[in-house]
Amino acid sequence: MDKAAVNLLICPHCGGDLRENGASLICSKGHTANIARQGYVSLLGRDSGTHTADSAEMIAARERFLDRDHFSPLFDVVRDMSAGASDGAVLDIGSGTGHYLALALDANPGVPGIGVDNSKYAARRTARCHERATAVVADIWDSIPVRDEAATLMLNVFAPRNGDEMERILAPDGILIVVTPQSRHLNELIDRFGMVSVDPDKEERLERSLGALAELSESRELEWTMALDRESVRDLVAMGPSAGRMAEDDLDAAIQALDEVTSVTAAVTVTKTSSEGSEERE
Repeated sequence: MDKAAVNLLICPHCGGDLRENGASLICSKGHTANIARQGYVSLLGRDSGTHTADSAEMIAARERFLDRDHFSPLFDVVRDMSAGASDGAVLDIGSGTGHYLALALDANPGVPGIGVDNSKYAARRTARCHERATAVVADIWDSIPVRDEAATLMLNVFAPRNGDEMERILAPDGILIVVTPQSRHLNELIDRFGMVSVDPDKEERLERSLGALAELSESRELEWTMALDRESVRDLVAMGPSAGRMAEDDLDAAIQALDEVTSVTAAVTVTKTSSEGSEERE
């Protein structure tokens, strides 16, 4: 594991510093976390939960879909907005496949990266997304096992947010990038595949979840049309919270009823904190 990243992790049980000891991480009180052979470490606390974690099938579908670059306009914006995290670390909360963490690390040479997700399948993929990526299984609703003010760049892309923990970990001059879907996102597929629609109050909930950080924000709206073949549509349905809502036979029939290529709207909001507000946080 990346030594610089390990130095920023803390014990989920006592909050103490961790150090690498062979194939484990250990704190001064003897709490130990084994490093999995796939390269990630589980730092779940006593009250942590993983019942909402993405399955292996969801992560595989997401990896296939994102590898086809259907989200390339979003990739470009995340990469551009990520530049400038010269010190500290990049932290991706809800890292999933690690695609966005890898983009941010490419934009910040030499900076270590930490991807946190409650799914061990996501952590396996994040661990191999970039040579400077360190993957951690943790429950963000319990606590995020990262030192105070450790992240000069924090990503939260289509993932839950724990505003208190995010504010604790983000450095005073740090950058926070949050990506959320708009109401038109995947609109052509919502009804046909019984997918979860975007909450109309999502923007208000975003502001509440970010707490004080929301006061320092600017937003950019992105919309583009994706040309998806049937397999891409199948992966898109299977990679998110709508996975498993349709019986397999019904899903197969709905996929086969599509044209060879389906136009699907992608519409997201990218919110970025302003470092100019750092003094107000102190």
